[in-house]
Amino acid sequence: MHEDLLLEELVELVDDVGRRTGTMGELAAHRSPGKRHRAFSAFLFDPDGRLLLQRRAAAQHRSPGLWSNSCGGHPRPGEAPVQAAKRRITDELLVLPDALAQLGTITYRLTDPMSGLTEHEYNHVFVGYVLGPPLPDPEEVADIAMVTAAELRQMLGRELFSARFEAVAQVALTGASALLPGLAAGA
Repeated sequence: MHEDLLLEELVELVDDVGRRTGTMGELAAHRSPGKRHRAFSAFLFDPDGRLLLQRRAAAQHRSPGLWSNSCGGHPRPGEAPVQAAKRRITDELLVLPDALAQLGTITYRLTDPMSGLTEHEYNHVFVGYVLGPPLPDPEEVADIAMVTAAELRQMLGRELFSARFEAVAQVALTGASALLPGLAAGA
C-alpha cells in the first residue's frame, strides 16, 4: 500500500475492552509508542485442513517480506470487524472466505523490528475456509503457501514471521478445530 493511501485510512482507537474512543490515521497510530486500535487477523484453511499463509509484500510498512497469517488489517471506523476481514481477504487474495467466524480477541503491543512501528492492537481473530485458489494482489502479498501443522512448525524454525503472528496464531490455532468441522484431520 502506498504511503499516501495509508495516511488517508483511519483506524478506530479503542480502550482496553474494545470500546471506541476515537479515530486516527493508520500510520500515526503505529508510531511509537503506538495507540491501541482495532485490528483483525484471519486464518483461512482449505478443505484438507492446510493453513493459507502469506508473505507480505516488500512495500508493506510493517513486517515487509515476512510470513504472516492469511490476512490482517484494520476495520474502518464503524465497520464491523467481520466485514473488514471479508473486504480485505477479497482485496488481498481475490477469494471469498467461507464460514468465517470470530474466535476471540487479543490485545498486544509489539514493535516491528524492521520498521520500528508499533502494533498496539485490539485484534479480532477469525478462522474460516478458503474454497478457491487465491490470486494475491502483488502490492499486498509477495507469496502464499498452504501448509499443514507440521509444515508450519518447520517454517517457524527457519523463516521470519510478522511481529503479531505468534500472538494471534495461538488464539486461532487452538480454537480453529472446534469451529471448523473436519479441520483436525488435515492439520
